[in-house]
Amino acid sequence: MEANPPKRKETRKSLRIKVISMGNAEVGKSCIIKRYCEKRFVPKYLATIGIDYGVTKVQVRDREIKVNIFDMAGHPFFYEVRQTRLRSIDCTKHRSVDESEGRLWAESRGFLYFETSAQTGEGINEMFQTFYSAIIDLCDNGGKRPPSSTGVGFTKEQADAIRRIRNSKDSWDMLGVKPGATR
Repeated sequence: MEANPPKRKETRKSLRIKVISMGNAEVGKSCIIKRYCEKRFVPKYLATIGIDYGVTKVQVRDREIKVNIFDMAGHPFFYEVRQTRLRSIDCTKHRSVDESEGRLWAESRGFLYFETSAQTGEGINEMFQTFYSAIIDLCDNGGKRPPSSTGVGFTKEQADAIRRIRNSKDSWDMLGVKPGATR
């Protein structure tokens, strides 16, 4: 009989995560999910009718995660079948947002920001891995958010100043002074 039997690696219970993807029509939700779950890009746009579904298994740290992704249709026609509280999503405003504006908006609200491409796959795995790591942290911390090691990139004052500058009509307004002010 061995004095010190080899220790077995303790396996942790696998997690099952259900993700709902919601947002405006034609913004790339289905393409990102197809790229992530099926490792492929579908260049021809076909509108999601009601709900589409993606499944995958991933390993994050020492945990196996079984992921079910529900891809909700973005077209307002399909909102009637959803719950009333989901009808308030505004799918009529389509606009392009540059990286700095998107990052500012996300960070000023405490969200993470990712640049992704369903076509090339760039940033997709990193985005989902970060998402799953945050879920594992929640599970390991009894459902509470652990203290954040990364702070928000902008203070509220900085975010307000950036918005004011972006919305300025002229250089005077950008600087926050009246026209004709001296140095």
